[in-house]
Amino acid sequence: MKSRKSPRWLRRAPWERGTATLIGLGLVMLMQPWSIEVYSYAFTVLLAGVIGYSIAGKLPEH
Repeated sequence: MKSRKSPRWLRRAPWERGTATLIGLGLVMLMQPWSIEVYSYAFTVLLAGVIGYSIAGKLPEH
């Protein structure tokens, strides 16, 4: 039985790094005191990062 290699763009590590960055960005947006516009999108960005991280955890490692 041959093991199929997943495409490079569908590997776990880059998606986990990207979504962790998105979570960090959402937290910074949530804590900044200067712009109400940025603050209003913070929860959406944070939620997208958390959902993305959950999905990325199910992707193949190699």
